[in-house]
Amino acid sequence: MNKSEENERRFTAELEFVQCLGNPTYLNYLAKSRYFKQKEFINYLAYLLYWKEPEYAKYVIYPHCLYILDLLQNEEFRESLDNPEVTDYIHKQQYYYWRYYKWNRQLNTLNDKQNDVDSLIQSQENEKEKK
Repeated sequence: MNKSEENERRFTAELEFVQCLGNPTYLNYLAKSRYFKQKEFINYLAYLLYWKEPEYAKYVIYPHCLYILDLLQNEEFRESLDNPEVTDYIHKQQYYYWRYYKWNRQLNTLNDKQNDVDSLIQSQENEKEKK
């Protein structure tokens, strides 16, 4: 295998692993398997922070994984993942985010448009007052 193929393989493997961090059940598995107690693994998680850079983040399909990667830098958070109630809570929060994402985006868009209309009306009224 040449260097280019090796780099591509590493890129793909690291991307897949980072995205797996968005799975709360997998996080619980890592905690139960005591990966979060291994210094080498913690160092690897710190190394993976480069995925937050725009030139790499654009390949990430599940952006929650980048937020979780940030949280995994915190020892207290890592320890909490041993508790299935914590990972269940994370899972529920992801579900609600995904469920209401489109609705919330549409609501924000409507609010932005209303603000634009209000600003336009106000500027027209100001123009009339000047005349």
